[in-house]
Amino acid sequence: MKVYPTDRKEEMVRYRRTFHQFPELKYEERETASFVIAHLESLDFQVESGIAETGLVALFDSGIPGKTVLVRADMDALPIHEENNHEYKSKTPGKMHACGHDGHTSILMALSSELKTAFSEFVPRGRVLLCFQPAEEGGSGADRMIASGILDRYKVDSVFALHVWNHIDLGKVGVVNGTMMASVDEFKITVKGTSGHGAMPQHTVDPIVVGSYLVTALQTLVSRNVDPLEPCVVTVGSFHSGNAFNVIPETATLHGTVRTYSKSVYEMIPKQMAALVEQVASGFGAKIEFEYNRIDKPTINDPTMADIVRTAAKNVLGEDSLTEENTRTMGGEDFSAFLMERPGCYFFIGSRNESKGLVHPHHSSFFDFDEDALPIGLAVMKEVIKTYLLNSK
Repeated sequence: MKVYPTDRKEEMVRYRRTFHQFPELKYEERETASFVIAHLESLDFQVESGIAETGLVALFDSGIPGKTVLVRADMDALPIHEENNHEYKSKTPGKMHACGHDGHTSILMALSSELKTAFSEFVPRGRVLLCFQPAEEGGSGADRMIASGILDRYKVDSVFALHVWNHIDLGKVGVVNGTMMASVDEFKITVKGTSGHGAMPQHTVDPIVVGSYLVTALQTLVSRNVDPLEPCVVTVGSFHSGNAFNVIPETATLHGTVRTYSKSVYEMIPKQMAALVEQVASGFGAKIEFEYNRIDKPTINDPTMADIVRTAAKNVLGEDSLTEENTRTMGGEDFSAFLMERPGCYFFIGSRNESKGLVHPHHSSFFDFDEDALPIGLAVMKEVIKTYLLNSK
């Protein structure tokens, strides 16, 4: 049986289960932040709080000149009603830590403890900036923390973040060079037609028919405009129109998302989509209102930094610990904003354990992960910091 790291597991499980019972949504993480601040101040950290409303940072300085590495944890939960029955289930109806951010925050808190008690083991020189971020789930919290100036104010050279990942088995670490997660874009199309009686369609411009054609036409953005070797997803997630069975309504609204990997496709899709929907609507005599919002950029790892994570994972877990299977995903992550500003790496810590029934995907109302992933995450991140600072000039 393979032996995994266990340092500070009991401490992290306690933190994690506390956060899990009291989840807070994006920009509401006040109690979570207060809990973290109290912990950091008990260790004599100087905390800068109120960044992007509920975010905070704390700097550890080894006293020996060197690089500054930022390590981020996200703190927010999701608007999901938990259906698990474990003793630490959410006590707030309609809110749940369904992605593992409670675990990430707990790992970073344990890392802060290690910095105060055993830093010489993994911080040979330089500085570590602990970054507790709000609003990863659709709130662009990373962008707002960056806009506050923390990267320049603390002279950050590199950035790292981990994510417990139920698509990878416990004991594995998922890391890739280049793009790991997709951009997250949101679009809204409002079709404006001419309403009338359902029995006399010749006197109307039916927005439902136009919208239906649009749903089909939008798929050609991927199938006929994007290189088949380039990942791209266009999804219409909602289609709303009308209230009566015998009335052709005035409007129809389509709401959806686009996910891309490469810079060229990321730049091309909004223009191509705008032209396409306008042309389809015009062919039916309808008018269009088109909105396109960019939420998260593609998450792109620096290859040198990814190699540092690989070295760290092998040092902690062995040569067979690395995987790229189930690692790339069309999901999005706002740590991408940090990676656009500084070289770094975002990686997955395997948290799936079929023998314990811990197999449900992220954002499921039944989501839970193997808490043995917590000390693994802590050990790997400590080794990442050590490897980076030792090899940085």
